[in-house]
Amino acid sequence: MENIIIALIGFAGSSIGAVIGIFVNTKLITYRIEQLEQKVNKHNNLIERTYELEAREELHEEKIKVMNHRIEDLERFNDNKYIKEV
Repeated sequence: MENIIIALIGFAGSSIGAVIGIFVNTKLITYRIEQLEQKVNKHNNLIERTYELEAREELHEEKIKVMNHRIEDLERFNDNKYIKEV
């Protein structure tokens, strides 16, 4: 009878320890997943900002091309005007 009581106490202790270990492990895994989600969100935010910057860069490059063409046209116009006046 004593052996059965000792066995039941040991079994209960082991069971409680296992359940506590599962809860602690679950909390740790949940915490780590949340941290990874935050890192992924930061990464995705960076990617979105990069795409926006690339789109702005393309727009600025196009504006620079247009301005350069206007400058060339003005220079040609001034050169032709100067030649006609002389």
